[in-house]
Amino acid sequence: MGPRLRGYWFMTWLGLVANLIALPVIGVLAFRDELSAGIGITNITLAFSLAWPAAIVGIVASAGLLAQRKWGVILAIVALSMSLAGTFPYGIVRLVLGLEPQTMGLWPVLLGVVNVLALIYWCRPAHRRGVRL
Repeated sequence: MGPRLRGYWFMTWLGLVANLIALPVIGVLAFRDELSAGIGITNITLAFSLAWPAAIVGIVASAGLLAQRKWGVILAIVALSMSLAGTFPYGIVRLVLGLEPQTMGLWPVLLGVVNVLALIYWCRPAHRRGVRL
């Protein structure tokens, strides 16, 4: 077998823990009282249509990665892409609208940057070759 992949187990466990923590956090953030700001419906819609499905796919991907299955890498890429599809546009819209507090628009953008870095890691060609995990 070839060389071991650096960071594989760390990223796998980090993804599992982060996605398990994300499930209740998404619920808390989606159902807080922001209906007066006009973005409450958007929060609920994004939670049901994109955020929770991305977290669930991320949990399944982490399970596949823990079992050292190659399909786990594909699912990790899918979950990160789903998360990116929601975090960047949502954060940019919140920043442009100037909704209070201003830092709430910055957190999704920062999460999107972290997701891009994780996506770069999982898209490395070494994950598709027969490298020892």
